[in-house]
Amino acid sequence: MSPTAEPAICEFHRLIPDAPQPRRADRSADGTLPVAAYRHCEAVASASAYGWYLYPPVTFSLWWIEGDEIAFSIAGDENWSTLQGAHYPDFARTFADMAPPGFAELAPPMLVQGLMPGVVQIWSGYFVRTAPGWALLSRRPANVQRPQPYDNFEGILETDSWFGPLFTNVQLKRIGSPVEFHQTKPLFQVQPVWRQAYRDPSFELREATDWGAGEWRDFEATIRRNTNDLRSRGHYAAETRRRLRTEDEPK
Repeated sequence: MSPTAEPAICEFHRLIPDAPQPRRADRSADGTLPVAAYRHCEAVASASAYGWYLYPPVTFSLWWIEGDEIAFSIAGDENWSTLQGAHYPDFARTFADMAPPGFAELAPPMLVQGLMPGVVQIWSGYFVRTAPGWALLSRRPANVQRPQPYDNFEGILETDSWFGPLFTNVQLKRIGSPVEFHQTKPLFQVQPVWRQAYRDPSFELREATDWGAGEWRDFEATIRRNTNDLRSRGHYAAETRRRLRTEDEPK
């Protein structure tokens, strides 16, 4: 992680040495967004780029056979094993070598079968910690258009006080054929969230009949421009980027 002038909001701690590095999420949703959306829809592009991608620590496949029975196979191994809990290859020994005495038996597993049929917990190979007041929203990669034979469960982790494995839970969507999780494709995305934003945030309801001159002025500035057939495409995106550049300039 490159040094920054300000303290990092998020620290990723790598336990599996070969696990791919987290990567800033991509404005093009890992190259899958239509060009028009990428160029002209700033809202979609900004949402796509919010947070970081996490990847599988190794390429592997899952096979939901039936009921509660799931098998797994690590890339390069043609054999399938019934899944209950599985470590990254040779990680138990790697962990024992790096951990203090008495910790060797605490090596986190890479794969754990969930309590519900077809659900598997997949560990990225990282622990995570965030700055005080910040949590992490874990979710599927935002706006990625690639069809996937599984869904990610979303969850918010209180990572400023909980120091634990950064994982995602997936629900397999098909039975009877393998599902591959490739090391080069984002497995899930984490997004920093200020705790007050999700801990019972307050809101206010106002009626348009109560608008003052300010609201009507802002309304006209947006709607009248949107009814102008001669307006430039992506004007919101261009103006947003211009405003952000101005805000980021040194004072």
